[in-house]
Amino acid sequence: MTIKVLNFGICKEILGGFEAEVTLEDGSNLAQLQNHLFESYPKLKTLVSLRIAINESYGDSDYVIQEKDEVVLIPPVSGG
Repeated sequence: MTIKVLNFGICKEILGGFEAEVTLEDGSNLAQLQNHLFESYPKLKTLVSLRIAINESYGDSDYVIQEKDEVVLIPPVSGG
């Protein structure tokens, strides 16, 4: 299956744009997506508090991804 991943902040720079397409095997879960992204984009591993949201909620690692799901990479944020 092919899913779209929306990228914010530094993730946009690492993945080369706001939106990236990722191909996974059917039945893949969030942990498998994260591993795929870390292998494809090793710089993501350096982001200490990288979070992945599925359909506007932070997903559990065992959540099975569907092609229709909205997947968003949320990098660490700073500010004051």
